[in-house]
Formats: sequence, structure tokens, C-alpha cells
Amino acid sequence: MVAVTAQYPFGICPHFHGNSRTLSPETELCALNFPSRIGYSRLNLRLKGHVSEVHSLPHAGDFSGEYEPTPILDAIESPMNLKNLSTKELKQLANEVRSELSLIMAKTQKPSRSSLAVVELSVAIHHVFHAPVDKILWDVAEQTYAHKLLTGRRQIMQKLGELNGHSVPAADFESEFDPFGAGHGCNSISAGLGMAVARDFKGKRDRVMAVINNETTMAGQVYEAMSNAGYLDSNMIVILNDSQHSLHPKLEEASKTPINALSKTLSKLQSSKLFRRFRELAKALTKKIGKGMYEWAAKVDEYARGMIGPPGSTLFEELGLYYIGPVDGHNIEDLVCVLNEVASLDSMGPVLVHVITKEELQVGDNQINAVANKIMEGASSSDTIPCGTRTYSDFFVEALISEAERHKDIVAVHAGMGMEPSLHLLKDVFAEKFFDVGMAEQHAVTFSAGLARGGLKPFCIIPSAFLQRAYDQVIHDVDRQKVPVRFIITSAGLVGSDGPIQCGAFDIAFMSCLPNMIVMAPSDEIELSHMVATAALIDDRPVCFRYPRGALSVMEHSFGSGIPIEEQVGKGRILTEGKDIALLGYGSMVQNCLRAQSVLSKLGVEVTVADARFCKPLDIKLLRNLCKNHSYLVTVEEGSIGGFASHVAQFLSLDGQFDAGIKWRPITLPDNYIEQASPKEQLAVSGLTGNHIAATALSLLGRTREALLLMC
Repeated sequence: MVAVTAQYPFGICPHFHGNSRTLSPETELCALNFPSRIGYSRLNLRLKGHVSEVHSLPHAGDFSGEYEPTPILDAIESPMNLKNLSTKELKQLANEVRSELSLIMAKTQKPSRSSLAVVELSVAIHHVFHAPVDKILWDVAEQTYAHKLLTGRRQIMQKLGELNGHSVPAADFESEFDPFGAGHGCNSISAGLGMAVARDFKGKRDRVMAVINNETTMAGQVYEAMSNAGYLDSNMIVILNDSQHSLHPKLEEASKTPINALSKTLSKLQSSKLFRRFRELAKALTKKIGKGMYEWAAKVDEYARGMIGPPGSTLFEELGLYYIGPVDGHNIEDLVCVLNEVASLDSMGPVLVHVITKEELQVGDNQINAVANKIMEGASSSDTIPCGTRTYSDFFVEALISEAERHKDIVAVHAGMGMEPSLHLLKDVFAEKFFDVGMAEQHAVTFSAGLARGGLKPFCIIPSAFLQRAYDQVIHDVDRQKVPVRFIITSAGLVGSDGPIQCGAFDIAFMSCLPNMIVMAPSDEIELSHMVATAALIDDRPVCFRYPRGALSVMEHSFGSGIPIEEQVGKGRILTEGKDIALLGYGSMVQNCLRAQSVLSKLGVEVTVADARFCKPLDIKLLRNLCKNHSYLVTVEEGSIGGFASHVAQFLSLDGQFDAGIKWRPITLPDNYIEQASPKEQLAVSGLTGNHIAATALSLLGRTREALLLMC
């Protein structure tokens, strides 16, 4: 479901990087209490067949009595309530939705530009089409907020703004108005085409619509789906929400697609029944005259539409989609007119409606700014992250910049949706050696392989969840050919309020099964710098390492360059020694193993804590020593089943360690998706806290009662 996959903005605290402010979902903010309005507004809303008197309820987000009333939005319980609204009322509704979203986004400190850009479009879609009978698919979850407000989920959206630190169950976001889930973008046309073909097989007449945006058009699946849609010629509608921005400054400076009286007239003409019928008639006549005449007429049609349409419009025509546009995405009247015409066409094949929107369009209400200021004032509470705290990403950037001074061939490639603030610094320092390709993760991997074959040292930076999309390229274009691409896997493990959509649960498993890949993970920022230095020197095979999102606590200052551990690839280290039980941590979970050791030492249990450092190759000598000197072994990782623990189990089994009597327990992420919550809540649910690890150790030692008491 689209709504289920949205980023859920709650439990967020300010996190400072130098002079800039970013957000990190590490700790909670206390909820702000807003007084409810005493007065109630009334609205006579025209519904089919009767007139209803609707009373608006007190607004959950009211701020000091200054919040503007939203009488029309208060009356919207489902999209059916939009059907008989006039153009004037639709415009007012759009303003109310924008005001509501701005307030919610200000409280949650989530980016609001993309959601505010499609307010009028969302209103027009639900006014014209008949969801849930008609299927509306959104390609990017961040654009669905207005859609949620209009489909009966206003209270859920308001809960997101309460910042009370509690998780919101995913089931609360599920709705019959969400026919397919938006994961990482670019899937809506493929899914919509499948629904359209299934509809045709079943003889139904519902409409299918997919809404895509600029970032989506950077992914190859979009064009694969469009090409197949043109071939199958099934009736479906694609709406391109063009916010006219690009990753590349040179393209930003290029001329924008104009919206003027001529473009409005042409868009309405293109979408009209009369024009479509005339075009189909012309096609039929030229076919009867002969193939040469038909091809000549098709060329004339293509050139004519290319001349009057914006640059690139003929691309969609070549893929087989009938192009309509551009349309002003903030003009309700034009949107409704064009969408009504498109909705009335029964045998049109795939159609693309090009809608121009502005992401900088904001609401200037004073109360919204007041809420944002109030929240930032509350950021000084003791629960928030200290100003000096830094992240793994900060230290990675510092380490890579240091390595780049020693290795002039180092370049960086970044893929994914958006960038962390520290990576913007890297982009500025690297200048023309930094390549941001956006959502084109598959391209990023093969592009990096080409850079490596050309004699450079590419560091390919991709969040764990997005690297999943490029796995085929990782296998065939990199690992099989032993191309030395350095994969930097960010946002590894649990990601708090971004929930399962951006959770990096699987990279340990899918990277460590590749024959030529070196797989490692730093336990702290010092180890991170060493691994950056190590990766820079490995030129005969690919290498990857992962690090989590969030803040560090070990160091608060800069440090020197990392020390390469090239000669110790596949070597772990022992941090503390004890005789009772061994805890073998991988990556950031080593820190939680140390916390468990602290808890267990108070209970009289002597614990060895080891940092594996490498999943592949495994430190066989370290594993044998741990099994020799201990009767009990626990492995801990913030990854799915099939990762580090599986490699350990494979070795222990083949090496006869189980036969020799070692008792082993793995602690991994559970075999299910962890819904959005604060990071602390997610770790607790997953059983990865220091107390959970300590309880597992006690249970393994036969001290079950103490283990249970520890979890109370």
C-alpha cells in the first residue's frame, strides 16, 4: 500500500553538523500541547442527492487559537465528498490542505516541498476519478500526504505531528485507496500496467493512474514500463509531476518548460475527444491509402507535436504514450479540465499528462512558523543530542578526504534519494570528482566499475536499502570480474522513523555470499577510518563496508588518517577477555556487546568481547581460539538471518567445533520487517540492546531466572 510505505515522521530530534542543522531520529522530543478551538465552524456541503450540515471538529494541531479554520477539509471523510465541489471550493480546499500539511511537517521537521507541490494535483485527481474503484498509484511516498488527508486519514496524519515518541502501527496507514506500495520509487507504472492488463482480462472498466516525478524518471524501470505499456497499448494514465529541478546545476540553468495561454490551449486540445477522434481517423485513412502514406503522416504528426510541445515530449511518443501537456499543476481549473477529458476516453491506450509544479510553493501563515520556532526552542531539552555529537557519515567523509590527499585517483559516486549533509561537504571538496546519479543505483554500480577499469579508485556510496536495486550489477559487473569497486553501504541496519522502507537489513547477507567480495564493518569511527584507508589500497577485488545511521559517542573531535589493515584483511580483534562466555560482535553491535559485558560483570559473569571486523573472509584463528577457551559463544549483528551468523555457523560446523561441544547462539534482526519507531524502540523490539544480549548469555549459562529479571 502506498500509504503504508510512507516515511513516518515522529520521534525526531535536532542534530547539529557544524553551523547547519539536520535531524536525527535518535531521541524523542516531548509532545507539545495545543489548546483546542472553542468555536465550531459550519458548512453546508453539497453531496449527491441531498444537502448535509457538517460541523467541523476541534483541530488537533491548533496553535494558541491562531490556526486558520478549515471548514471544507473538516467535511472531507472520503474522496466522494469532493465530487460536487465547485472550482472555487476546490481551490479553497487545496489551500486548507496545504496549510494543514505545512503545520504537520513543521512539527515533525520533515521535508515538505514535494508533498506541498502536489496538493492541487491530488485534489484534482480525487475530484475527477473515483477511487478506490479507479486505481491511483503514487511512485514516491513523500508525495502521498495530501492524498492521505483526502482519503480519511487526517487523524493519523495529525498524530504524526504530536512528536510523542510512540510508534504508529503500519496498519493505521493501510487503506483501500492504496492499491500498491511505493517502495523506493519507479515501480508505479509497472504495477499500474499489470493492473490495467488484469482489468482487461477480467472485462472491467476501472481506470488506472500512476503518478511519477523527476527523481523517478532517473530510474531505468520507468522507461522499461513505458515501452511495454506502449507495446501492449492498454488504457492507463501516467502523470509526470515535473517540479523542474535536476541534480545537475547546468540543467537547472537551462530554460524551463513554459506555461502560457498557448500551452494551456494546446493541452486542452490534445486531451479533447474531438482531437483524439480526428487523429485516429487520420491514422485509419492513411493506413488504407498505403504503408508509405501512413509512415509519412506519422512523421508529420511527430514533427508537428515536437514543434508545439516542450523539449523531450517526443520521447514519450516514441515509447508509445500519447503526450498531453504541459499543464499548470497549481491551476485547479486546467487540471480538472484535462483530467476530465482524459478520464472520458475509453480506448486511448497509455497517456502521459505532463504537469508542471513548483516545490518552492509554501504557505506563509505566521502560525506555521511559530510552531516550527516553538519546536526548535524545545530542542534544548536534556533528551536531545548534544550539539557536538557527530555521525559515522561525518567521520567517513573526513577519512575519505584525508585518503584523497594521498591517492589522487580516488573519486566518489553517490546514488539514492537525497544525500546526508556530510556528503554535501564531500561533494563540495571533491568538486568534479564527485558524481551524484540520484535514484539510478544500477547505473552507479556499473559506472563505478567503468571508473575502476579506467584506472581510478571509485568509492560507490549507496544506502543499504537502495543497493538492493543494483544487486545484479554488483554480481556481474563488479564481483564476477573482480573489479575493485569500494562499496560504502550507509544507513545499514535499523533507521528509526523511516521504518522498513529504508531499513538496511539485508546487505550483510547479499554481499557476503559473493565469491570475490571482501565484506567488513567498523565497530566505531576509528575502525571506520582504518577501513577507508584499507579499501583505498585494495586493487585486485571489490570491497564493501557498512555503517549505521545516527550519532556516535566515542569521540567528539577530529583524528588523523586511518591506518591500512591490508595485511590483516580477515583479522578480528579481542577487546576484553573473560572465561565464562564469548560475545562476538559484527559492526556497530560490538558497542552493544560491550554494554552487555558491563551488565554481566556486575552479575559475576566474566565475558570475552571480540570484534569480528570481517564477515568475509572470516577470522578462522579467532573463532577457533574463542571456541577453545570458552564453552559458550554468542554472535551479534544488526542484519537479517543469513548474514554474519550464517558464515560463523558454516565454519563451526565444517571445522567440527559443534562436535567438540561449543554451544552457540546467534542474535540477528528478527525474520520480519521492523516498523517505524524510535531507534531505541526498534533495538528493543529486535532484541539487540545490551540487556537483551546479556539476557541471552545468562540463558545460555542456565541462569534463566536472572535473564528474565534483566528483561523486566
